[in-house]
Amino acid sequence: MERFYSNGKLLITGEYLILDGAVGLGLPTQKGQSLTVETNHTKQLEWESFDCHQKSWYRTQIAVSEFMKAAAPIGNSKFDTTLFKILWHAQQLNSLFLNSDLGYSIKTQLTFERLWGLGTSSTLINNIANWAQINPFELLNLSFGGSGYDIACAKTDTPIHYQKTVNTATPKITEVIFDPPFKNQIFFIYLNEKKDSKEAINNYRALQKKAIEPTIEKINKLTNKITNCKDFKQFEELILEHEALLSSLLKTPTVKQTRFPDFKGALKSLGGWGGDFVLATGKKAEMTYFKQKGYTTIIPFDDMILK
Repeated sequence: MERFYSNGKLLITGEYLILDGAVGLGLPTQKGQSLTVETNHTKQLEWESFDCHQKSWYRTQIAVSEFMKAAAPIGNSKFDTTLFKILWHAQQLNSLFLNSDLGYSIKTQLTFERLWGLGTSSTLINNIANWAQINPFELLNLSFGGSGYDIACAKTDTPIHYQKTVNTATPKITEVIFDPPFKNQIFFIYLNEKKDSKEAINNYRALQKKAIEPTIEKINKLTNKITNCKDFKQFEELILEHEALLSSLLKTPTVKQTRFPDFKGALKSLGGWGGDFVLATGKKAEMTYFKQKGYTTIIPFDDMILK
């Protein structure tokens, strides 16, 4: 039996701008996803996915020979079609992958809630790439697309500065130290809804390049300042400056303006604006503010981020 594991992720700075070469601060999370593979002689690929409660949420089966054909197989559901496309592209990148003389029993296991947006897709792609012994960034480009920072976090156990390059199969990944002395005043709040990454990227792509380029320079400076910041008040000022820049670029109100205008601490969207997690600053007792508004998933920095 083979087993592969990938970390989940959070993007602290950069957001959509890393699609155009901005430097983003990415943090791998303590929770992620595993993939186990057992071979047999059925010539079938039997797949089952489990959530963090050990509950099976997806099952499928397909003849392995389907991946040897000239086009990716179409499944009976969008999950089937997406998975089959990823596996087919992996086989295109390594012709020895998915030998048709064998069968495979595959299980995936999440350790975070499936709708949290911590990288259900990126951990899957990285695990499949490791199994197929191919470049995960190439597999991402052929399947989901995106910046690739989530793949970098999946395969790295430290905070990183991530920058997409012209050759998207070899992005610039720099391991950094992000261990602020005030981390006990950083919390991650789940907004009770999953953001569609592809839709968010498409909306961003509609922006004019002339507005994006000068913002990238400012975001790169903020990424460095936020990474190295040792003063709590300055950190709050920096993330609010980051929010204001993205709000202006996206022509979208900040999460504080739309949902939490009377929250006393600083708030910052993470990843696609409008869903998944936000970063909140303040004392633990002050996080009851969110509970009172129905946002009960409140995770301290030390319980979320991989050490």
